[in-house]
Order: sequence, then C-alpha cells, then structure tokens
Amino acid sequence: MSRVDTAWLRMDTEANLMMIVGVWLIEPQLAMADLRERVETALLQYHRFRQKVVEDTMGAQWVDDDHFDIAAHVVAEKLEVSRGQSPMDALKSTVGDLTTQPLNPSRPLWQFHLFEDFETGRSALVARIHHCIADGIALISVMLSITDGGKSPPARKARDAGEEGEHDWIADYLIKPAADLAVKAIGVYGAGMGLGLEMMADPSAPLNGSMEMARIGAQVVSDVAAMALMPDDSPTSLKGKATPGKRVAWGEPLPLPEVKAIGHALGGSINDVLLASVAGAIGSYLRDKGEDPAGKEIRAMVPVNLRPLEKAWQLGNRFGLVPLVLPIGIANPIDRLAAVRARMNELKGGYQPLLAFALLSVAGVLIKPVQHALLGLFAKKATAVMTNVPGPAVPLKICGRTLKQVMFWVPASGDIGMGVSILSYGGGVQFGLITDARMCPDPDEIVKRFRPEFDKLLWLAMMLPWER
Repeated sequence: MSRVDTAWLRMDTEANLMMIVGVWLIEPQLAMADLRERVETALLQYHRFRQKVVEDTMGAQWVDDDHFDIAAHVVAEKLEVSRGQSPMDALKSTVGDLTTQPLNPSRPLWQFHLFEDFETGRSALVARIHHCIADGIALISVMLSITDGGKSPPARKARDAGEEGEHDWIADYLIKPAADLAVKAIGVYGAGMGLGLEMMADPSAPLNGSMEMARIGAQVVSDVAAMALMPDDSPTSLKGKATPGKRVAWGEPLPLPEVKAIGHALGGSINDVLLASVAGAIGSYLRDKGEDPAGKEIRAMVPVNLRPLEKAWQLGNRFGLVPLVLPIGIANPIDRLAAVRARMNELKGGYQPLLAFALLSVAGVLIKPVQHALLGLFAKKATAVMTNVPGPAVPLKICGRTLKQVMFWVPASGDIGMGVSILSYGGGVQFGLITDARMCPDPDEIVKRFRPEFDKLLWLAMMLPWER
C-alpha cells in the first residue's frame, strides 16, 4: 500500500471514520439478486475490491481475501420508520448511523447496503468505501462501472518495479532533500496539475530558464509559509471537539443551466455561485441560532485532483488539499460572491495541493500518534471539508432501473465536524452535508437555506439590464 493510502488507513478515529459514503435513489425497485450479480461482474473487475488490508510494523499490504463472500459486502437492509417520520428522513437517519459503524478489518474495506423497498416504487443503495482504497474522483469511475454500459478497468499488464503505482515516486521526489527536483515536478501548473506530476518521472527535463526556477521556488516557499502560519478559524458552534455521532442531509438538485446563467451574468464561475450560496446558508443558519456571523470567516479544506482525468479508473489517493475561506459573515449576496471569487483567484497558481500531498506521504510512514499530530495541523485550522465532484450529465441506469438521485459525503479528519459535498449529475447540482451530531444536530436546517441563498443571486441576475 502506498504511503499516502496508508496515511488514510491510519487516520480513523472514534469520532471520524475515513469512509466515503454515498446514496443512490433508484426507480423502479432494484432486486438484491440483480445488484449482487452486477457487482460480481463489474465492480469485482477492480481486483482491489477482493483484497483485505494486513498491517505490520513496516506499513500495510493489500492481500487477496481467500474467503471473499459477496453476501458479506452487498447486504439487504430494512428501513425502520418511526411514527410521524417520512421514509426519506428515516433514510437520512440510517445513513448517519452507518457513517459511524467501522468496516470489518478482516474483510475488504467496503460494503453496499440495499434498501430494496425504501419507498413505493423506489430503492435506496448506500455505499461505504474506505478512503484508503481510492479518492473521490477514482470512486466516481468505479461506481459508474456498475451502471448499464459502464466501463471495466483496462486489462492489467505486468509492470516494472519502478513503474507508476508500484512505489510512491511522487512522494519520493517531493520529500527528497534535492529541492530542485521537487520544484521542477510541480511546475507547469497552467497545463494541469496531473501533467505537472507526470514530469516527475523525468526530472532531467529542462525548466524554462533560471527566472522561472526562481519564481517557482519563491512560490513554493510562500505556500509552505502560508500553510504553516494559517490563523485559526473564527469561533462558531460548528467548531469544537468531534464526537462519534453523525447527521447527514441533502436537498433537491438545482438546475445546472440556472447556475451557469447566474455565474455568467454576475461575472463568476459555477463554483463561485455554489460556494457563495453555501457560505450564505451557513451564515443564515448561525444567525437564526442566535450567533452573529458578521465579520466571521470559516475555512474549508478543499481536495484538488492530482490525477489526469483519463486515469481516473486507477485506484489509490492522488489529491492534495487547499484551504478555502468562506465569508459566512457577509450578508449581501453580491458582496459575498465577489469575496468568494477573490479567494478562489488567490488559490490559482499555488502549489499547496502538492505540498499537502507530500505531507500525507510523510505521514504514511510515521507511527500513529505522530501521524495524528501532524495531520491535526489541518484540522485545527479548518471548520469543514468541502468537495465538488462532476458527475455524468445525463441520468444513468443500473440493471434497467433509472438512477434518479445521487449524493455522497467525504470524511473529515481530526476534530473537523462538517463535510460539505457538491455533486453535479443529470443536469442538476446536488448539495449535501454531514455534520457532528453535537456541533450541528440539524444539518437539514442548513440545506434548507441553500436554495433561498441561491435564489437571491438568481433574482439579482434577472434584474440586470439585459439589453446591454
């Protein structure tokens, strides 16, 4: 197991388990026999899903599970609905409980839970996959493989011992004392971070002049200092000591064309519009809870993909982290959008994602207490983890049934108590939350405020002088 994946394996705590959890709502109902057959013929083409983890003093190994049993990984569930509770609310409560249940370490670290009769004519599929298997971008590709027409991974071929994937060549270069190799590896940001990483395989390739080397070196030094000296977040009820209990929530999708139109009209990107709406929803929630968010900001650690998209089928973790400041204290939606746009622009051209990846690589070879202390540096500086993943533009099918709605949540490390997920799928944009049950026992109240904050931008965009 690579050092980065080992870091994720060891990052589990009682309060935060390192599982990526997703929900699919399927119409009409999906039978258990059909799901198991599809998983066996498609998902298990990824050999990793037949392997368990064995740890030793040197790290961790992927080992074939000689007693693999599909029935232990694709399980039938019955939804318990309390008096006065809707099936959807019962499902959200159940998913929250599942996020706190550890996966069986003696088996491959994943499990699907099928609620065959979730609602009349609908099934719900809950997936739990440990982060050490893969990151979000890779798991999107993996999960798409079980849909109708989904692609299997390319056929495996024999590799040389030094080829990518066999050892941590990225980490090797980033943590080597030869700083010029590391600097060279994280160049050409504008051509895509994945391409920049691939340059590491050939560190002898020339850079474009000493001035460029000096500029990149100065930027790296600046980013290292920025990560080390990040101030603490503004204190809010959303930050504190994490507890094992979890709550999840999600809302109805926003039409993607509306989001694009607002961004175009107001001079921002799709991400700017969505993040401004998220910040507004959180600020409104705190205000209604009696907290004054005026002048406050919270930091969200945002994963940045470091893998070329054409290699998304490869498992493992290939992403870094950047800190994004959300201006929750700005009530004016236009001013808030401008602030988000400015903060997004500040992140462009920096090397913090790769530096964070290097930190995770180093953490993977440390003993657990030291690893937790090192990774706690991120958690102390942030209130949330936020991820934005592009999904298929058209609705998919599984075993002839339509995949109507998709949602997922990423885990939070340390004492971070909130995970924010944005997923585009089937022409819509889905917003969801996972929160610490003590810090935020009612995440639905934040989700309910997301659409009204978005609508403020929509109405303001409609009031613009369109004839110009």
